[in-house]
Amino acid sequence: MSIADRTLQEGLRTSEKIKIVLVLAMPAVIENFFQTLLGFVDTLFIAQVGLEEVTAVGVTNAILAIYFAVFMAIGVGVNVLMVNAKGEGNDRRASKIAQQGMIQAVIVGLFLGFITLFFAENLIRLLGVEPEVLQLATVYFQILAIPSIVMALMFVLSSILRGTGDTKSPMKAVIIANVVNMVFDYLLIFGFLFIPPLGIVGAAIAGVLARVVGVGMLLYYVRKNDSIDLKKKQFRFNLQDQKNLLGLGAPAAGERLAMRIGQVVYFGFIVALGTSTFSAHQIAGNIETFSYMIAYGFAAAATIIVGRLVGAKQYEQAKSYAKLIALISAGFMVFMGILLFIFGEWMGSFFTDDLVVQAEIGTALKIAAFFQPFLAILLILTGAFQGARNTKFPMYLTTVGMWLIRTVFVYILAIQLELGIAGVWLAIGIDIVIRAAVLWYRVETNRWIKPEKKRSHKEELRCHCDPQTKQAQVSGCVNNY
Repeated sequence: MSIADRTLQEGLRTSEKIKIVLVLAMPAVIENFFQTLLGFVDTLFIAQVGLEEVTAVGVTNAILAIYFAVFMAIGVGVNVLMVNAKGEGNDRRASKIAQQGMIQAVIVGLFLGFITLFFAENLIRLLGVEPEVLQLATVYFQILAIPSIVMALMFVLSSILRGTGDTKSPMKAVIIANVVNMVFDYLLIFGFLFIPPLGIVGAAIAGVLARVVGVGMLLYYVRKNDSIDLKKKQFRFNLQDQKNLLGLGAPAAGERLAMRIGQVVYFGFIVALGTSTFSAHQIAGNIETFSYMIAYGFAAAATIIVGRLVGAKQYEQAKSYAKLIALISAGFMVFMGILLFIFGEWMGSFFTDDLVVQAEIGTALKIAAFFQPFLAILLILTGAFQGARNTKFPMYLTTVGMWLIRTVFVYILAIQLELGIAGVWLAIGIDIVIRAAVLWYRVETNRWIKPEKKRSHKEELRCHCDPQTKQAQVSGCVNNY
């Protein structure tokens, strides 16, 4: 019995549940750590080339964030429907969802690659960059995003593996891909022996090569996974399954986009506080991302566990696990909060020599430290809501939180009360606490699990099979799900 299957057992002691959670969460935490580390290494290497190149990468990443939101939407849909199917004991249905997810990834990847090929410069130009940066950013963007199919498959294949309860294989693939990226970053950006220095072009090529390696490894792990049965004859486009994937994934992507747009809204207030304050805010945010890697890892475990239990209709057990995972993660984040409080200003010194900016970074991270447990609860319960097929409510809540609560409090505390960066981070904390409390209340009052859409009578006949014996429960049942 796999570790994910053990979640369906009743009567487990709390210590056994904690072990299950940690086994599923820690590989995702390590994966997130390497992803965060890669971002720092990339920035460090590109910074050695020039400031225009750094700006070009930053501009490109702003657009790629939208691409990633789309790919993540597919991944969320695949992950949720697969863990629900696994909870039902319906491996065939899970395999079919995996196939439909791969088909959707290929279609969307090809479409965005086409958009990038013909409209890259126009998209970059919308951000109002200078001509020198425009040229660099366009080339970098095209090299990275024309093969968007590779990025899409990396998101979806990882989600497929997590849908089976396997969080270790995506971790291994990401670690190897990141090592490949770092090595080729150095070789291609700065040149080595017969390889000429390619600068920002080399960084883009390194990124593509790393993703190709990552996809190759993920495909290997998917084919090796005994609980996924991928048959060539079943790789056919299914409109209803595609709609189901989009119905779950689109709100999750909408939540990310709402967060990004909300940041733009209140960034204007921070800019008004002065360049040093805005710089301090950005640096403090980059440092705080290291704490996010823990919460996101536990959120992945929450989606897997809750999704399986909801699929098995063990709703009270799902609620118990959701709250347990949130509290475990909050405990880890208390530790991260202590580190931010003590070492925040010191970590800021690695980014800037300006003592005023360093002090503001320290102020921001000391305030952030107190809200880390609430941030954990917010992110874990968002993952739990996804496992419960409820991706719309977190999207609505994020939109209200980012566009209304956070923006209003930034204006009141930072501008009107003249608290500066302290006001900004207090506003962020207030938003986090309110959203975490709302999600906890919804779980506590059993208003968080979205019922599965009713299938047609024909589908019911097909699905109503005993998952253990694979034998029909009703006349005419065909187990093709």
